[in-house]
Amino acid sequence: MGSMVFQEEIPVRGKAYDVIVAGGGVAGLAAALTARRAGKKVLLIEKSTMLGGLATLGLINLFVPMCNGRGKQIIFGLAEEFLRYSIQYGWCRMPDEWRNGEPKQPTEVRYIASFSPNIFAVALTEFFAAEGIELLFDVTVSTPVMEGKHCKGLIIQGKSGREFIRGSIIVDTTGDADLLRRAGVPTRKRGNFTTYMGRMITLDGCRRAAESGRIEDAFSRVSGYAIDLHGRNQPPEIPLCDGTDTDQVSHYIELNQRKLFENIKGDTPESREIVTLPGMAQLRTTCCIDGDYTLQESDTYRHFDDSIGATCDFERRDFLYEMPYRILIRSGFDNLITAGRSAAGEGYAWDVIRVIPPAIITGQAAGNAAVVALDSRCGIDKVDVVKVQAKQAEQNVMLHFDDALIPKDLENAGEPGEDYGHI
Repeated sequence: MGSMVFQEEIPVRGKAYDVIVAGGGVAGLAAALTARRAGKKVLLIEKSTMLGGLATLGLINLFVPMCNGRGKQIIFGLAEEFLRYSIQYGWCRMPDEWRNGEPKQPTEVRYIASFSPNIFAVALTEFFAAEGIELLFDVTVSTPVMEGKHCKGLIIQGKSGREFIRGSIIVDTTGDADLLRRAGVPTRKRGNFTTYMGRMITLDGCRRAAESGRIEDAFSRVSGYAIDLHGRNQPPEIPLCDGTDTDQVSHYIELNQRKLFENIKGDTPESREIVTLPGMAQLRTTCCIDGDYTLQESDTYRHFDDSIGATCDFERRDFLYEMPYRILIRSGFDNLITAGRSAAGEGYAWDVIRVIPPAIITGQAAGNAAVVALDSRCGIDKVDVVKVQAKQAEQNVMLHFDDALIPKDLENAGEPGEDYGHI
């Protein structure tokens, strides 16, 4: 590929922000809300026209288990606030055992909730605007302007063209570490399976909904290759997708849409309708930072002094992790931090931390770290983590799991709770 030199005078937006969050998925929302509630001037930039990321636009509308599979809740804080908000105005599916909080008796029923993605998205817009967070929709963050390892601000691209915007702390929640990668932060990549799911309504579904009185029963999922989280059904001739490459992402979407169409084009036209296709590539683990620490599957049941939140395994009961602050930062980059699915993880541990509840926890931690860095006038890579932890704890985040929850017989721990391989 060749190259060219292009010079352009770019207007500078008048406002400067304490915190700029790039990416309006759940991790970015948590970071923005946390910083704003601490009184900071916050800008949230979203490349699409709705908030929520994979949870809404991507149709992965499921708060996976927030308990250990034995009736003990592990994940609280903003994750629970968002869960309860996601089901406030639209349909929801949640086990009766968890509707009023943690059950009084042990149960193997897990604390999960599915919700209306579109209603949650518009509810989030109202909620975040009311919180005083400035929102930019349909805007892409293209380039971090760097001075060494310090980010002076961001070049954004929207309907007004390119503009430069200033921010003291930058939170990258693009999902693919786009910003930090372009800023020179070392990253690691992992190919994604060819997954793609839309939402369909059928006459049979309408009949089910009429009988049950529940609108969600009218819908079903429609897929291309029906590939699950672990790659079952992945055609060997189709390479995994690197979500950081324009051509590969375009090919991924084209391939999936053509396969989905192949699957349904023989149906009776009057019997079904595809009501929603994902508005973004449903990629999960494309690129994460090579952080000061990388979480491993072997870190199960390990305590970290700098833990910013405990989390559970959404597929296996009993398995517990702590997420150290170091998975969100790279030393030397004094005002850049990430959260969500681009936090540093490897193998299955990356899958554990990238789903909705732990992504919100890491987003909340990024917001609190930004506040501490600004108030202490220090780099976000050098914040006093104890202060970040104190804020997390005040906001009802479990920092360290109770060792009493570790099974005495580890060989019999971790049996699956339900099949979440599709998420």
